[in-house]
Amino acid sequence: MAKRAVIADWYDYPQYYDIAFRSETKLEADFIEAACDKYCAGRAARLLEPACGTGRLVAELAARGHQLVGLDLSEPSLAYLKRRLARRRLKADVFRADMAEFSLDGPVDAAYSTFDGFRHLLTESAAWGHLKSVARSLRPGGIYILGFHLLPPDADEHCIERWSERQGRTKVSVTLRVLQTDRRRRVENLRVCLLVRQGANQFRLRHDFPFRMYTAAQFRRLLAKVPELALCDVYDFWYEIDHPLVLDNQISDTVFVLRKGE
Repeated sequence: MAKRAVIADWYDYPQYYDIAFRSETKLEADFIEAACDKYCAGRAARLLEPACGTGRLVAELAARGHQLVGLDLSEPSLAYLKRRLARRRLKADVFRADMAEFSLDGPVDAAYSTFDGFRHLLTESAAWGHLKSVARSLRPGGIYILGFHLLPPDADEHCIERWSERQGRTKVSVTLRVLQTDRRRRVENLRVCLLVRQGANQFRLRHDFPFRMYTAAQFRRLLAKVPELALCDVYDFWYEIDHPLVLDNQISDTVFVLRKGE
């Protein structure tokens, strides 16, 4: 690998993106199963992940015996996921589609999107279309586990997160920085920088991208436009299934459990 910075979409480098989030996989998968047991009407066998990316959760849940459906717009991520499934001799229905508008051949028992993929939908109509598509895909009594960051009204708009993960000889260090926040337009611009080290070799990547912003009240108003989905409970990224929280202006790292009417 060359010692140079590449300005590119980090989703085009799924092998590094996947390492960056791998430590979250078991905790998230455990919570998905626990939420299905607690909130689904009946057994949850068939699961959907819109914006599945590299498919770390698709593979994990398939290995646990679930039937998985995954969709994403990133061709490199989908190719990576298909190789992962083949290598582990797992099966899943994986295809290219836009999370803002999609349809499935048959209903699923539950769907999940655990980490800010929803915020890539930059308009109210796209977010509404996504929730309507999920609602159409769920069977009656099925649930949608939706996780993303809310922005409390008094939150610091300029923040930096840093973390590192390692797999074998490869270490991936991530710096995620908020560059600009526009509360009126409800858009924040972020920059992610990756530093990948493999022995003496280094690879640097920079990707700037926008996210849609939500307060608790703004998400409540959006959800009211999709009456098929009712809010059951709210959690945070500690995923403590026995300790639901209150949806208010204090919560930031938010996981919503939504259920389709029976």
